[in-house]
Amino acid sequence: MRRPLMRRLARDETGVSAVEFALIAPVMILFYAGMVDLCQGYMAVRRTSHVAASVADLTAQSRDITKADIDNVFLVGPSIMAPFAPASLEQRVSSVSRDTTTKYTVNWSRSWATSGGSGALSGRLTVADADIPADLLPVGSSIIIAEARYTYASPFQRFLPSASFTRRAYLNPREVTQIACTDC
Repeated sequence: MRRPLMRRLARDETGVSAVEFALIAPVMILFYAGMVDLCQGYMAVRRTSHVAASVADLTAQSRDITKADIDNVFLVGPSIMAPFAPASLEQRVSSVSRDTTTKYTVNWSRSWATSGGSGALSGRLTVADADIPADLLPVGSSIIIAEARYTYASPFQRFLPSASFTRRAYLNPREVTQIACTDC
């Protein structure tokens, strides 16, 4: 009596789909979670680039600027980064002029960071860090350099590390040769 029952169970295929699903579902869920995280990270990179470009654009429209004006321009960053948490967003905007073919001067620089920022963009931009391409800035002119840095924390932090993105935007002043900052 035991043999016919064993043969019948060996030929029974009614539970094959459930077993296949149980084997494949964890892999598919992990793949889906990875794709979600990849897309979120890419969106954070794009928004970081947009923050740098927007800060540079708003600053380049001025004839002269103050610390308070720059601080107001920095307020656009957290709005652009939404729905990402602005806690790890850092920004810096600077004016650099080219005096001769080999001499650059940082005219002014201002940075902003929330409490969660790592401080990579804190302080004044140095000429060495400006990294301006030689053909971008003719002698006797100036350029606005806006930088944004965002540290993206994955929703799956237990498995994936956080990543920091730094983006930079260069724009020439629109109204004047060099934007003056009266109290920077």
